[in-house]
Amino acid sequence: MLAHIDIIKILLPMALAFFVGIGITPIVSHYLYKYKCWKKKAGKKGGYGGGETPIFNELHKNNEVNTPRMGGIVVWGAVLGTAALLWVLPRMFGGELLYKLEFVSRTQTWLPLVALLLGALVGLVDDILEIRGGGGHFAGGLSLKKRLAVVGAFFLFAGWWFYEKLGVSSVSLPLDGVLELGALFVVFFVLVGMAVYASGVIDGIDGLAAGVFAIIFGAYGVIAFAQNQIDLAAFCATMVGALLAFLWFNIPPARFYLTETGTMALTMALTVVAFMSDTLSEGKGVAVLPIVGFLLVATVVLNVVQVLSKKLRNGKKVLLVAPLHHHFEALGWPREKVTMRYWVLGMASAFVGVIVALLGSIL
Repeated sequence: MLAHIDIIKILLPMALAFFVGIGITPIVSHYLYKYKCWKKKAGKKGGYGGGETPIFNELHKNNEVNTPRMGGIVVWGAVLGTAALLWVLPRMFGGELLYKLEFVSRTQTWLPLVALLLGALVGLVDDILEIRGGGGHFAGGLSLKKRLAVVGAFFLFAGWWFYEKLGVSSVSLPLDGVLELGALFVVFFVLVGMAVYASGVIDGIDGLAAGVFAIIFGAYGVIAFAQNQIDLAAFCATMVGALLAFLWFNIPPARFYLTETGTMALTMALTVVAFMSDTLSEGKGVAVLPIVGFLLVATVVLNVVQVLSKKLRNGKKVLLVAPLHHHFEALGWPREKVTMRYWVLGMASAFVGVIVALLGSIL
């Protein structure tokens, strides 16, 4: 019976988040269109490593100027709304069952929720400044340096919290063993967090990022459940439900885009989830992150390769255009094909990552 309660505790918030997301979307969508919350000019001002982006601008010359940004509000709004609902209900009506279904807990979900909220708010500011356009110090949104400063500061705090308050100073190794880092664990936490945040550029084609992140959070939900981290598993499931609600409206043609308020929230929360499911719970959460999030890793690595190639090879590029999904667009792949193949590959990677994580707990 207890196992049944745990399963319900995971599936219920996922379903609730989906319906909350569906429910708030008409309101969010109404205001995004009413205030024309989209970029005033399509394309990019500069590419990775600087320079013009004629291929990207040609591919997206009819996009971005009539589809709102800030669709990520639906995702984090549904997650926070679901968490608040399941916290309030037992306190309003009482009952042992309602208290068992609550997943907001200091030991497992406070830090992921803080990461989600902070990323959402900073990303929202960036999106608002982006759509305002015009001149001024904040024209075009918050600079990359400012966003990296916020992200770095949070991960520095989170890494310190793990090290000082939770006594975590090591990370898992694939299948068996741990790597003791001592105080360098904090630095490692920041580096991993920065790399995951950089993967937010995967948001570039209708339905692509939401589907990929839903698969990744789903995989971590399974890993957390197997490690008896039920609250963390419920949080991951809630993320999946919210992303599916967003995806309902983001499937081509997209009603709105995730943009920074969505990707910053997702990447920061994912980083914390990976560390929460690592040595803290005798798991392999960080070790399998490159496997479960293979598409995120590929996106970041090839962006770096593209920049280095242009700088070291007199402007020669490895990809027609970065990030990788736009390279496939430039090759002539329909956007729907790129998106669905990313979903398929993402699921295959997630399967492998979960298997490695579970094998690690057995060995």
